[in-house]
Amino acid sequence: MAWHAYDYLFALSMIFAFLDAYGIGANDVANSWATSVSSRSVTFKQAMLGAAICEFLGAVLVGARVTSTIKNGVIDLKSFNGDAGVTLLAFTCVIIGASAWMTVATRMAMPVSTTHTVVGSLIGVGIAVRGNGSGVKWGWNGVAQIFASWGIAPVVSGGFAAIIFLVTKFLVLRSKNPVQRGLILSPVYFFIVAAVLTTAIIVKGSPSLNLSELPTGTTIGAIFGTASVVSLLSILFWLPWVHCQVVRGDYTIRWYHIFLGPLLWRRQPPADAFTSEQTRAVRDYYEGHHDEDHVRTSMQALDDVERSENNSINEKQKYVADNFVEGQQPQPEPGKEATQQSAVPASPQRPFKSKLAALEAKLSRPANDTLPNGRPRPPDYKSFEGSWLEPWNLYTVLRYNALPWVWYTLTAGIRTDVHKMQMHGSSKEVTRLRGIHSHAAHYDNNAEHLYSFLQVMTACTASFAHGANDVSNAIGPLSVVYSIWSSAAFPGSKEPVPVWILAYGGAAIVIGLSTYGWKLMSVLGNRLTLHSPSRGFSMELGASCTVVIASYLGLPVSTTQSITGATIAVALCNGDWRSVNWKGFAWIFFVSHSIAD
Repeated sequence: MAWHAYDYLFALSMIFAFLDAYGIGANDVANSWATSVSSRSVTFKQAMLGAAICEFLGAVLVGARVTSTIKNGVIDLKSFNGDAGVTLLAFTCVIIGASAWMTVATRMAMPVSTTHTVVGSLIGVGIAVRGNGSGVKWGWNGVAQIFASWGIAPVVSGGFAAIIFLVTKFLVLRSKNPVQRGLILSPVYFFIVAAVLTTAIIVKGSPSLNLSELPTGTTIGAIFGTASVVSLLSILFWLPWVHCQVVRGDYTIRWYHIFLGPLLWRRQPPADAFTSEQTRAVRDYYEGHHDEDHVRTSMQALDDVERSENNSINEKQKYVADNFVEGQQPQPEPGKEATQQSAVPASPQRPFKSKLAALEAKLSRPANDTLPNGRPRPPDYKSFEGSWLEPWNLYTVLRYNALPWVWYTLTAGIRTDVHKMQMHGSSKEVTRLRGIHSHAAHYDNNAEHLYSFLQVMTACTASFAHGANDVSNAIGPLSVVYSIWSSAAFPGSKEPVPVWILAYGGAAIVIGLSTYGWKLMSVLGNRLTLHSPSRGFSMELGASCTVVIASYLGLPVSTTQSITGATIAVALCNGDWRSVNWKGFAWIFFVSHSIAD
């Protein structure tokens, strides 16, 4: 029976839990997929689709059906003295505190750890309950272990990522025939990747199935069996398919041709294969990072400045004509020509007919649908005279202003050009990023293509495990609040999680990723160091290895910190410390260690 005296607390928990999960999708999940998008292994839309499917299915199908009441043992339930009402209030505050920090951090494009965010909220509640720090477990079995992981996760992840990339670099990328060497070794790579990802699923990503409790022999058999099957499938289907692309240059082959398997060995390429850029079978993974691209970008910047200067007067005239109310234009001064009357009035009482029109006036209006910073161009809002409440203006507000604004808000995220955003900034900043990228080696583009599939495979599996496990950061406290509110009883150390709460959290993660995930991706990826499929694959696999080991040891590590350490290590494998954006990494390291007290 519901505890109706606290209906308002349950309602607040539902709202802020949604915001928390929304922030996880826009922040943590976007951070995880930033390497795949930045290396061009997948487009931004493909990443959104893959992450949405994997995160939601991971949360609903194999998400934790039982969650720990106090995550990571930060505080003791005895601190609440068996008072269910106080406990309900405390966990509502946990949800509000975590969601507030996640919202602020995401809005400011700060990649933070969602695990440490909820832990920080629990620390704050533990201090508030007793009025001092005695309610918090500061020892190794509590907060100290979490603090230790701040330094452990990046170092271990960086070590694994560096080893993986260096082996790939000297064994494949720098060999005399990197494409041939990569094709020969690809089944081995698929075997290793499948083994690591299967282990990650077992130890971290399937709490409801209790796979981590399987006997050791069964676990080892499942890992090697799955890896062997994946490796065999890669030989039968993936290898002939990708061979047509990288060796024969068959630009007519499509994704569904992979199901033809061995029949593709007899497929003949078109006569004009390898003859021009227009018939390229493999995309250029270093697009925008060649020397000639730098010159072209500089010339384009000069053209943009000239075009902006030429169009500025026309833009002002257009907005004056569209947005100023008739009768409020200033009268021309005596002796002035009529052509000078188009100047903006000095101080009209009400210059713009609507706030949306005033906001639109501040935005640039290029001819194409994408702004210079990579964001899609906002809709053309319509102006009107008088109050928006007037019946004859309601249609205009709804049809031409409100509905276009809603559509733009919901769809602009997936239409954002992330690569353009990552390289956008002042001329000084862009020059500095170009200099950082110039210290990173370019490898054979066809050889890089081989690792794009492994990177996508790693990203999807990690996303599935993330949805199954880390969704509890948002809905774990909510499940405790729901349990107390629905039963009016003090919670136990473990609380059941209804499926509808898992779906609620999973849906919020997907919405956050699709509408605001671009914000985090714009400050990651190529803004930190030059990305390519081989580099991104090494980063993601190194982070997955760290998660596997940490899960076995019971250490609460952060995905954000793991991928950050892996990115630094792989960047340093270029042999030049100048290939790393140290300023950007310092900022990420600072904010990712923030906790919401």
